[in-house]
Amino acid sequence: MQVMMAAESMSDLRGQLTTNEPMAAHTSWRVGGPAERCYRPADLADLQRFLATLPADERVYWIGLGSNLLVRDGGIRGTVILPFGGLDTLELRDGNIVHAGAGVTCAKVARFAARSGLTGAEFLAGIPGTMGGALAMNAGAFGGETWPLVVQVETLDHQGELRRRPAGDYSISYRTVIGPVNEWFVSVDLRLKPGDTETAQARIRSLLERRSETQPTQQPSCGSVFRNPDNDFAARLIEACGLKGERIGNAQVSEKHANFIVNLGGAKAADIEALLRYVQAQVQQKHGVRLEPEVRIIGEFE
Repeated sequence: MQVMMAAESMSDLRGQLTTNEPMAAHTSWRVGGPAERCYRPADLADLQRFLATLPADERVYWIGLGSNLLVRDGGIRGTVILPFGGLDTLELRDGNIVHAGAGVTCAKVARFAARSGLTGAEFLAGIPGTMGGALAMNAGAFGGETWPLVVQVETLDHQGELRRRPAGDYSISYRTVIGPVNEWFVSVDLRLKPGDTETAQARIRSLLERRSETQPTQQPSCGSVFRNPDNDFAARLIEACGLKGERIGNAQVSEKHANFIVNLGGAKAADIEALLRYVQAQVQQKHGVRLEPEVRIIGEFE
């Protein structure tokens, strides 16, 4: 009843609300059952109004490009927010600051910074997600990480209230961000360094070529499945177990990069999760190391 009442108050919203939305269309693995409700906001103000209509106990999930995410085959109970295309502000501000909305892709931020004569963000071109996701997990690539660049962020809470927070409000470590609970990132200010546009663009091209050479970029995946353990690499441990090419259903440990699981076509989320757990168990048994998933797993079993 609460959700129905909330829906009746949505007539002035400008975004797109759908029900039973298949998450396979919104995840880079191309798997996942339906979400009960899915909202694509028109802009930040529209999203604030939408969040204010939801019941206080409604479960809310944010999905950017759906990389680094596995949605189970039973789908998602609750509401999914799709910020891509809505929270798309991208502008240059005084002090070598790039202001980016949470729905802007990391690659677009990297290219924008380079065109603006700023350096330090080139590594973002190798992250296949949005800035919101990069902030949530301190995403990194090619030796760079997101949060060392952050000056401040803007967040929304469940009631749609907007807050500005300095980077110091958050505790940051490898692929981990701890801060105020029940708030979601909607924008970020990144401080970069002045530099040469051609040099920055050349570095981006070089990084993308390296990524294409070493990662299965032409197959559906989530990016790296496991975090690298201290002083080692997940891919090395997995490959040492002889697991490259290992399959469960149509999910396969990539033959190109052992820390990737790819969808060969028609895989189910259950296949991917089972393969992930199998790899985890094999590495634990043979190396005594428990690999921690970098990918986030949500949703219901089928």
